Amino acid sequence: MRDGVKLKTFILVPKSARNAPMLLSRTPYDAAEYIARFQSPRLTSVVPAMLETAAAAGYIIVVQDVRGKHGSEGDYVMSRPLKGPLNPTDVDHSTDTYDTIDWLVKNVQQSNGRVGTLGGSYGGFTTLMSLVHPHPALKVAVPFAPVADLWMGDDWFHNGAFRQAYSLDYIYDQEATRKSEEKWSSGTYDEYDSYLRAGSAGAMAASHGMEQLGHWRNLSQHPAYDAYWQNQALDKILAREPLKVPLLIVCGLFDQEDIYGGPAVFRALAPLDPGAQLVHLVLGPWNHGQARKEGRGIGPILFEGDTAGWFRRQVMQPFLDQYLKDGPRADLPRALVYETGVDGWRRYDAWPRSCGEGCPEKSQALYLLPDGKLGFAAPAAGSAPYDEYVSDPAKPVPYRQRPIPQVYSPDSTWSDWLVDDQRQAATRTDVVVYETEPLRGPLRVAGQPFADLYASTSGTDSDWVVKLIDVWPDEVPDHPKLGGYQQLLSADIFRGRYREDLAHPRPLKSNAALAYRIRLPNVSHTFLPGHRIMVQVQSSWFPLYDRNPQTFVPNIMFAKPDDYHKATQRIWHAAGKMSAIELPVIAQN
Repeated sequence: MRDGVKLKTFILVPKSARNAPMLLSRTPYDAAEYIARFQSPRLTSVVPAMLETAAAAGYIIVVQDVRGKHGSEGDYVMSRPLKGPLNPTDVDHSTDTYDTIDWLVKNVQQSNGRVGTLGGSYGGFTTLMSLVHPHPALKVAVPFAPVADLWMGDDWFHNGAFRQAYSLDYIYDQEATRKSEEKWSSGTYDEYDSYLRAGSAGAMAASHGMEQLGHWRNLSQHPAYDAYWQNQALDKILAREPLKVPLLIVCGLFDQEDIYGGPAVFRALAPLDPGAQLVHLVLGPWNHGQARKEGRGIGPILFEGDTAGWFRRQVMQPFLDQYLKDGPRADLPRALVYETGVDGWRRYDAWPRSCGEGCPEKSQALYLLPDGKLGFAAPAAGSAPYDEYVSDPAKPVPYRQRPIPQVYSPDSTWSDWLVDDQRQAATRTDVVVYETEPLRGPLRVAGQPFADLYASTSGTDSDWVVKLIDVWPDEVPDHPKLGGYQQLLSADIFRGRYREDLAHPRPLKSNAALAYRIRLPNVSHTFLPGHRIMVQVQSSWFPLYDRNPQTFVPNIMFAKPDDYHKATQRIWHAAGKMSAIELPVIAQN
């Protein structure tokens, strides 16, 4: 690199390679293991499934340990910011990618001088970083499930609520040692118990000595959306860059880790490409890593064949070939989106506000009604004005059925939880449930739902969790275990203290019905006849998210035991205070 640091890099050259393009992946997860999927002399068997089609097409595969991890020299900084106020050095992921590409095109004699960047999750982040002041030889980029904004809705926070039971162990694993040899252990099987006993996220971190880790110190000192987070948001950074490199953004509708980043980058960059020539979005029926592996289903929910394998063969590889091998123009719409429920791909000329098929999107309000009902007609005058429940921090609502093993344990089914059956929550007294009658016809939704919530609390702070659910019929003969299944489709959390200003938290006014507009993750789904639509609202999602004390404190991560109090919560559906879900309904042809 330009500062003399050497990065461990594997260059896999097909024996017959002449004038071949190169694909570069940069990872913190050990490049040596990355290229050892299977012991074989065949390149297509060695590389991960994500790179198999490229290897079969004669590409040179390059995999590199990022600075400071595994075989690479230098200091590791988690999600290293671009050089500037948050990074006083002269190097970052952008410069390291530039320098790597510069070396490759000068030294790999079998190459044609063209390079593409590709990677998932953290590798998706480094792929996006390659687009900041890109090298002239960089001709295409394919970020899978990329991190873009770690406060708004990716790994560390969602709308200000801290994702403790996923973030702490990951940060510990990544930062404690160069080779990630030190592993997190809580001493209990059920994470619900371990985090409840610890109290706050800060107390749990302290019990593992995490004050020694730089990223935890930074994260815990910036719980609000201040300049520290705003200046690292890649969607905002890339929107200020000239658009030079064709980009295929690959995301999962059920991504349990980074569901925000890819769509956010697409929203930011698509307006810079009005002709839909350079920026494309793929939304598949996938969890976090599934687009890079096999995509036949998640948990008990099955899809039509291997959706991920089909995508890589029929969509991604032609896209790469177009720009790196002068192949035929790939047949790519602006957005290619899988529709669950009916199990098929849809082509859109814009996302999320146009369906591109002559069937205009029409957002419709789905109202939360008295007596647990849900419907497209507003509540009648004079009906009960609100529903009420008591939120007790001593008994928070689990985000999935207990026991909940550690995310990275052998027994974990962490990758499945965004399609989990929600009946475990629906029976609790601290969760309010709204449900339609069985649908008489199909209802197709495609786009970005919003929860327009009117809610009050007897406390001075509160979290609000809103979940959109497809309830299966009582009997499903072909799949008996799905009888009555409450399938999670889209859900998120909002920390009330940020209602007025994301950067400056303020106490909530007790017992006041306040308006919240909560963005929910993208949906592409058809509710089938006989199914019901359900909405659940609650005030904790534990232990994935740290508990809100429901009393305003300066930093929830360091709340004391005496700060936690019960609160009476109300969800309003009165005149002028009508809570609803704004659904992106697509009219049926």
